[in-house]
Amino acid sequence: MRALLLPLLLSGHVLASASQYVDPFIGTSNFGATHPGAQVPHGMVSVSPFNVAHGFPELNATEKDQGWNSRVYIKENKYLTGFSHLNLSGVGCPEAGLLPLMATSGELELDARRYGSTYSHEKASPGYYAALLEKYGILAEVTSTPRTGLSRFTFPAGQSHLLLNLGLGLSNETGGMLRMVSNQEIEGFRTLGTFCYHAEDVRPLYFVARFSQPAKTFGLWKKMPKYQKVEADWVKYNDAIKPYPGYTAPMAGEEIGAWLSFDNGAKEQVLVKIGISFVSIDNARANLDAEQPGFAFEQTRARAQQAWDKLLGQVKVEGSDADKTRFYTALYHSLIHPSELQDVSGDYPLMNQAGVGNHKTQPRYSVYSLWDTHRNLHPLLSLLYPKLQSQMVNSAVAMAKESGWLPKWELYGMETQVMVGDPGTILIADTYLRAIQDFDVEAAYQAMKKAATQIEENPLRPELADYLKLGYVPVDDEGPYDGSVATSLEYYLADYNLAQLAKALGKHEDFLLFSTRANNYQKLFDSQTGMLRPKGRDGKWLDPFDPMLGRNFEPAPGYIEGNAWNYRFYVPHAMPGLIQLLGGEQPFLAALDATFDSGNFDMTNEPDITYPFLYHFVEGQQWRSAKRVSEQIDQHFGTGPGGLPGNDDAGTMSAWLAFAMMGLYPLTPGDPSYALLPPRFDKVTIQLDSHYYSGKPLVIENRIKDKDARRNAIIRFNGKLLARPFISHQELVQGGRLVFE
Repeated sequence: MRALLLPLLLSGHVLASASQYVDPFIGTSNFGATHPGAQVPHGMVSVSPFNVAHGFPELNATEKDQGWNSRVYIKENKYLTGFSHLNLSGVGCPEAGLLPLMATSGELELDARRYGSTYSHEKASPGYYAALLEKYGILAEVTSTPRTGLSRFTFPAGQSHLLLNLGLGLSNETGGMLRMVSNQEIEGFRTLGTFCYHAEDVRPLYFVARFSQPAKTFGLWKKMPKYQKVEADWVKYNDAIKPYPGYTAPMAGEEIGAWLSFDNGAKEQVLVKIGISFVSIDNARANLDAEQPGFAFEQTRARAQQAWDKLLGQVKVEGSDADKTRFYTALYHSLIHPSELQDVSGDYPLMNQAGVGNHKTQPRYSVYSLWDTHRNLHPLLSLLYPKLQSQMVNSAVAMAKESGWLPKWELYGMETQVMVGDPGTILIADTYLRAIQDFDVEAAYQAMKKAATQIEENPLRPELADYLKLGYVPVDDEGPYDGSVATSLEYYLADYNLAQLAKALGKHEDFLLFSTRANNYQKLFDSQTGMLRPKGRDGKWLDPFDPMLGRNFEPAPGYIEGNAWNYRFYVPHAMPGLIQLLGGEQPFLAALDATFDSGNFDMTNEPDITYPFLYHFVEGQQWRSAKRVSEQIDQHFGTGPGGLPGNDDAGTMSAWLAFAMMGLYPLTPGDPSYALLPPRFDKVTIQLDSHYYSGKPLVIENRIKDKDARRNAIIRFNGKLLARPFISHQELVQGGRLVFE
């Protein structure tokens, strides 16, 4: 049977244009937390192989699958239990991985430990994934639209089954409801929430699943716990799966599922389409009807690829195939989140509350991992896709109007409160200053100012009282992961951005106030160690103090997910001042070199991802930036499954790579300019947007063939020699030619 199916699997469309260089398997190992599933840009739905055996890791007994697991797919694992329809990409906590659909044949089995299968001959491209389920000889193929997934299973002759298991998933929440509408349709919902074990709201994910042919038999199942009496207590000791053949009434529970069985001829295909909604079952059905009126697999796959080619094709690069694969896959991963949240009707769940909002023309987005993405992903979208960035900022402002607060780490209309700082302020100010201004800026400004001034019950800046009184967040009340220094530094950067926006809006007093606050980083600078050091409420330094503590992600007072070295230069808005505090340019260069040479630079740690570029702040030393950046690309970004240095953080690592390979990097949020260095490619051509920008091409050309010649590089923009290796966003988006020679 396998021999009959392999020609189907190995054939397929010849991909064209930029998408042919995308490898969705990059980042599926080394804790990258991406997946190879089928999705469209910023789609609500993605259909991914689910191979982590969550809840029974013995089936994938690899070190990478134990304990804390935020991944729906790990390349090293080889046991698949279905194709999930709601998935996150590059996120560090377990969530989603919901609605896994599995195909089997032979005798009906309802326990995922036994119905799962090894698989081979994987194939993935933008909008498509396929694999051979070896246990059954079934060819599984999946594709998607923004709100629906479409699966096609090619079966061997005999009895076959399709199983929808609501008990499997990555979410910390469980429970749901199923109802067999007919022998061709299932409806229901599955709960999710408590992301990173934070106590935000729980949401239902509604769905409707439709099958291309009627089932011969069908039913529901539920896991029934068994108990035995130990002394005076009843103790759960096993689960038994109880089937309910032909059951059509609604069934609710923690571990439930549905099956449909068919009698197939050899190579007969059954297709399944699933629509989802965060509002209602009726909306899920409407999404399904609008985006998948039939079961047109090849047309759906082609439309998905076209959507990717349209966005990826905004940038054309000339260089090696390996570098094209790195770059276009990075751009692909940068275009997954934030994701659409609204239905085709315009309905979406209101932020942090019950109820439904509606907008017919303005999309609502979700998955705002802003502690990560404000640093480079949103500036990347601002440069390449300003309309998308405008829509995302409009969503953030709408969230503030609904809930009273800008998002920090928003997920499916819930504020998770993950990480520290006030990144929504940075997102909005930086976007406005890049001349993307078609949103309610006054409402946004008031929300930003509220976060910066309201002392009581402030979810964005809970330490604000101490911060305003002392000029920093003290270490005294800190738990193991609170990060007083890290929090202070995030507040300083947010205040800097608020000051710059106030200046642009003519709010002079606010500009002075927040500029002064942004410079309080000096209060945490310790001249003895040269570090930004935790300080108590009494003004005394934390003692003892070990700058290395936290290097392996162990709790380190003062720092979040890192150590003092990782945060040593994290004042991107005030680098000249920090250089002076360190004793001038030469001590600064020595300290920067020491960060790399001592192994204290961490490419996966967001606060220090700008450090390879910081040599730009010393005249004549930008060649060192080029050298460090090139080293990071070569060491940490590859073309295999482990080709990301770690968690992609909703596209942040990928955005770093995309910028670095183009020869640009936005060093300072709120300062719309770019550090310049020779690009990885001979030539990069960006088609600038015609509504927000000039609409002309921007060509970046690297005429430096010898790496050693980077010491003597000069940069010309439209024939004019640049005195410094920086260029403003406003200049760049006029288009023209940027040449390194």
